[in-house]
Amino acid sequence: MLIDCPHCGPRSNEEFTAKGDATAKLPAGDAGPEAHYRHVFVRDNPRGRHEEFWHHTGGCRCWLVVTRDTVTHEIFEVTTASEHLERQASGGKK
Repeated sequence: MLIDCPHCGPRSNEEFTAKGDATAKLPAGDAGPEAHYRHVFVRDNPRGRHEEFWHHTGGCRCWLVVTRDTVTHEIFEVTTASEHLERQASGGKK
């Protein structure tokens, strides 16, 4: 699988480390220990199109959000984590 890093260009996925679900929302500070436990340790294993955090550990060391199909590994989009957060803050507009 090739991941098109916005800074380094297409690279083998072996240069990257998968860091988990980019859609998971951090619970509020007063949500209680069970909510924080579930956020850290209990996750869905989605099938199909999904957004994930990846770290380019063997390259520029940037955090990326890769939108890919978890079954076919087809990659639809790669953005920096900061672009992803800006997009979320603006309501999903590019």
